[in-house]
Amino acid sequence: MDITETTVLFHIGPLAISQAVVTTWGVMVVLLAFCAMTTRHLALRPGPLQNLLEAVVGAIEQAVQAAAPSQARRIMPFIGTLWLFLLAANLIGVVPGLTAPTTQLSVTAALASLVFVSVHWFGLRDHGWRYLRHYVSPSPLFLPFHLISEITRTAALAVRLFGNMMSLELAALIILFVAGLLVPIPILMLHIVEALVQAYIFGMLALIYIGGAVQAHTVARENEQQKE
Repeated sequence: MDITETTVLFHIGPLAISQAVVTTWGVMVVLLAFCAMTTRHLALRPGPLQNLLEAVVGAIEQAVQAAAPSQARRIMPFIGTLWLFLLAANLIGVVPGLTAPTTQLSVTAALASLVFVSVHWFGLRDHGWRYLRHYVSPSPLFLPFHLISEITRTAALAVRLFGNMMSLELAALIILFVAGLLVPIPILMLHIVEALVQAYIFGMLALIYIGGAVQAHTVARENEQQKE
């Protein structure tokens, strides 16, 4: 199977349902079921699984707190969900017969678009329409450059994840084809490590963008005060 192409499994009317869509929804269903099962019986004296989950939540909370301390509670659910989804979506390629949905540009573009919308949603929610003033700060002449920056960084976010995950799976397929079953464990470990790294990078960039958005109005206001 060529992972660079979108495989259409079936159609719902005029809508084509690809393998990437089915895998993406499968990952979401599994994550929802896992979260529902693991949070149903929380205890004051946690077991090993609850300890592990609390450590993961604590690490995410610290990362969000460092990037946007004033809005950490609002941002954490989105960033935490994004990190967990990317981790599961990247690692699903380890399962024989399945391909990570993040090897499809349509999926990574959708994730990057979601980050783009979230950045401005959090900015507007925190500062109102005054948030948009940073696009014309310190001068309205900078507006085109700010808009180009928003578009290019969103595109870069999508292409970076797509390119890294696609090249990883292609390299694994080529090496396994050439070497057969002689090197399955090192290739598997490389896949897992790279999947973790790419999920971390994408989520961290999203966190940085959102953190910058919620602080944008403050920076613009400080620039205005300096002019005065």
